[in-house]
Amino acid sequence: MTYCLTWRSSLEGMLVAVGLLAAAAGCSGPGGAPPPAEDASTAAAEAAVADPLPSWNEGAAKQAILDFVERVTDRGGADYIAPEDRVATFDNDGTLWAEKPTYFQVAFLAERLRALAVDHPEWQDTQPYQAVLEQDAEYLSTIGMDEVLELVAATHAGISQVEFEAGARAFLDTARHPRFEARFTEMVYQPMLELLDYLRANGFKPFIVSGGGIDFIRQFSEAVYGIPREDVIGSSLKYEFRETDSGGDIYRLPELGSFDDKEAKPANIQLHIGRRPILAFGNSDGDIQMLQYATDGSGARLGLLLHHDDAEREYDYDHGTERALDMASQRGWTVVSVRDDFRRVFPFDD
Repeated sequence: MTYCLTWRSSLEGMLVAVGLLAAAAGCSGPGGAPPPAEDASTAAAEAAVADPLPSWNEGAAKQAILDFVERVTDRGGADYIAPEDRVATFDNDGTLWAEKPTYFQVAFLAERLRALAVDHPEWQDTQPYQAVLEQDAEYLSTIGMDEVLELVAATHAGISQVEFEAGARAFLDTARHPRFEARFTEMVYQPMLELLDYLRANGFKPFIVSGGGIDFIRQFSEAVYGIPREDVIGSSLKYEFRETDSGGDIYRLPELGSFDDKEAKPANIQLHIGRRPILAFGNSDGDIQMLQYATDGSGARLGLLLHHDDAEREYDYDHGTERALDMASQRGWTVVSVRDDFRRVFPFDD
């Protein structure tokens, strides 16, 4: 958690500094003189309170969020919802952080496979291993779930939970995004970090509900998003407790426990949270059922769908989101445009 506080504090400090400069340039005291430093500081603080989502452009999406939070937190209002029921669920890949040119956990899988290939020469001419080793994107785009699970079993199973987590953390500490050259944990969306903070400040409890691996996401969720590892729901393998010479430990089996996508998302929300979300945020067809589950409940509800339409600052694609975009217009879900609604995309953006 220390990393999170240090990183986020420096980020907020930079924003405040920019605010102070803007306040000093745009205000004047008696006779046109610049105001005292403490006045500028107060103005910046008030501006931060007035706009809890500074990396969001003014528009329908931002206003929908602000209005929803105001409605459900107004004790005297008809839409008031008690804090314990203010559950918010977020997809991860493509919603909280980028998912292109490939899922970041796939990059971790490929690195693991290359390291293990030294002891498996047969993988050099055996699919789907060969395609990963040769970075054959065309072949990999055609593989089915059975082959995906085979790769996951080969790289994520047969080891202790301690060993897996150490490997995931080492990867996240060093791996870089091929286009932006930032660490994958820096490829998070700044507007989403602000939204998480804003919701927490208003009594919401955010959860991650992802098709990505639960144990992979847990290695950075608290430091990056402020979401404790126990509030992460994701795909998982089966586990087994084993007694070893060094003591008992959990081992990862080459069997799928849960693939947390589509219909599995609301089912796992019920299993792990036990409350229906009042806000859900996704970005793909795999999030439709989670959005339905959240917005079909009684009382005030908000469904949000992130649309990737900014090739210059991020990526522009609809593939895998076509049905969700169509349903958003039918069901009144709010579509958030990266191009139009994000004033700033990543924390490292100027």
